[in-house]
Amino acid sequence: MRLANKIAIITGAGAGIGQATAIRFAEEGAKTVLVDLLAPLLEVTAKQVAEAGGECATIACDISKDEDAQKITQLAVERFGGVDILVNNAANFTTRSVEDATVEDWEKVLRVNVLGTALVSKYAIPEIKKRGRGAIVNVSSKSALMAQSNFATYNSSKAAILQMSKCMALDLAPFNIRVNSVLPGVVLTSASEREWIKQGKTRQQWIDENAGLHMLKRVAEARELANPILFLASDEASFITAADLLVDGGFSGM
Repeated sequence: MRLANKIAIITGAGAGIGQATAIRFAEEGAKTVLVDLLAPLLEVTAKQVAEAGGECATIACDISKDEDAQKITQLAVERFGGVDILVNNAANFTTRSVEDATVEDWEKVLRVNVLGTALVSKYAIPEIKKRGRGAIVNVSSKSALMAQSNFATYNSSKAAILQMSKCMALDLAPFNIRVNSVLPGVVLTSASEREWIKQGKTRQQWIDENAGLHMLKRVAEARELANPILFLASDEASFITAADLLVDGGFSGM
């Protein structure tokens, strides 16, 4: 198994890409600390992890708060003895233009997507250093690379994650800790469901509309993002760091 005896923290694990990643990591032998804002969602994921043969601990918290971010790594150490892998997946999906965005809009998206990623990393990194090697995977977005109407808030936050990942990779290379980012295209998740409801569309209407934006003419399933995350977290990617891996079905090439 690719992650046997590894301990991983996964944020945003209550649904979507984070949930799928938790299950894939369990299938590959990792023990996981699952993080989300909502405890009921974590209960569902924890059950699925157990069904996949994995062991996990859960913590419902707000990663944009310093004290909460610190508790995540504390739990990993107390329950499993350390940290080998960190997957920063939790995200806020506030989408506004610069003209329309309020201070509150900017604070919501930047506090979770940028500050939250930084804070969880800040407290996990010293424990990963103790292991002598490790991996961090930050989930950005194809939106970090392109302009989209009324998406300035979200796209700016995801672009910041790309640059943060490269800086982290440089700083942590002497400690044999690799840092990479994954850039999903359109993925079928609960966030997608909120979007099609907001737009007044059916699930199939939303899928049909977004499928055509990709070379592969479909949207992704969450597990199709979990697999690249697993690869980057594993020793199979031992010479990959500071990379931005597009997993977007050809969206960015259209």
